[in-house]
Amino acid sequence: MSDEQPSVPVFCDDCGTTTRVPLDDVGEAIERHNDQLHDGEEIAQVDPDIADHLADLVVDDLGLLDEE
Repeated sequence: MSDEQPSVPVFCDDCGTTTRVPLDDVGEAIERHNDQLHDGEEIAQVDPDIADHLADLVVDDLGLLDEE
């Protein structure tokens, strides 16, 4: 088993850049990028397809759609 932390693709349309950021650092990295390069405007973001997939996994894991 690897001790390496998974990384998440983050992209910025305005800068034309994509990078992979360790999962634990993704929020801070996006905020820092947007603060430094885009006056705080939320431009850089996690790849939307990845964000949607992660949200689906969380919903399933927490059983939020299970009928009671």
